[in-house]
Amino acid sequence: MIARIWHGRTRASDYEAYTEFLRQRAIPDYQGTEGFVRLSFLRRLEGEVAHFTLITWWENLEVIRNFAGEDLEKAKYYPEDQRYLLEFEEKVVHHEVFAEAFAEH
Repeated sequence: MIARIWHGRTRASDYEAYTEFLRQRAIPDYQGTEGFVRLSFLRRLEGEVAHFTLITWWENLEVIRNFAGEDLEKAKYYPEDQRYLLEFEEKVVHHEVFAEAFAEH
């Protein structure tokens, strides 16, 4: 399994609006992609800036092309991101997932 990690920044004033955009637009897009396993969206405020980190899990590198296209390292953006993001980081980072652990209950 492969983890794909992206980071973006907005103004703190766009914290909730961008969160809602991600829920409405980005999450369904990921969920509808063959080879997608799951995702975690993380967010935090740091003064006047909001940070968003997305970690998606995929079956393998090949299926990431179903979402990202041929250049796996290139970050994918939506037209609406122009309204929110302070910058557009060009690249994402991929990691091979070699172990997972969950709380035992």
